[in-house]
Amino acid sequence: MNKRLIDLSHTIEDGLITYKGLPAPIVCDFLKREDSEPHYASGTQFQIARIDMVVNSGTYVDAPSHRYADGKDISELPLVSLANLETVVVHRDYHQGRATDALAFQNVDVEGKAVLIHTGWSEHWNTEQYFENHSFLTEDAAIYLRDHGAVFVGIDSLNIDDTTVGSRPVHTILLKHEIPICEHLTNLGALPDSGFKFFAVPVKVKAVGSFPVRAFGVV
Repeated sequence: MNKRLIDLSHTIEDGLITYKGLPAPIVCDFLKREDSEPHYASGTQFQIARIDMVVNSGTYVDAPSHRYADGKDISELPLVSLANLETVVVHRDYHQGRATDALAFQNVDVEGKAVLIHTGWSEHWNTEQYFENHSFLTEDAAIYLRDHGAVFVGIDSLNIDDTTVGSRPVHTILLKHEIPICEHLTNLGALPDSGFKFFAVPVKVKAVGSFPVRAFGVV
């Protein structure tokens, strides 16, 4: 009865750039309120919105098919991999370096847990700085998390991989083992280090490998 819900998601709005090079969402009316009036009783109006958006917008989850043609898509991810997850938060202040390697997790029990990496990078959200020199995980960190039983990995940054190079080892390793990834989280500093549940559930859409979520912690 005393649980709190802590929102960990960015807001998607018309014109928002999440990832430079991808188009911003267009959020508009499909049916305006005044145009709906002829279909209903006097004084009754409805609005139907329309969104044209790439799936990698706002705070989103990656499924295996984002990386692998034969991987599970968003609709095929089981709810147990996205909801009511025991969770640990690992703090890696971006001022102390961009990369988070395996050493950051060696004193953390990650088995069976969602692992959220709090770097503080989300403070740059919706600025030019957000796209440059962002925080990320190293390949050995991904191997460690995979081998020690993490079931979900999220970060409050532009990308869980280093985007200054073409390889994407963290996506490659985690998604191959059906460990969902969540990028562009925010407000992770409001969470305790452990002892709470995490949710990041997308709409059940077929044939897409990523989709926005309303991520939150239950503390």
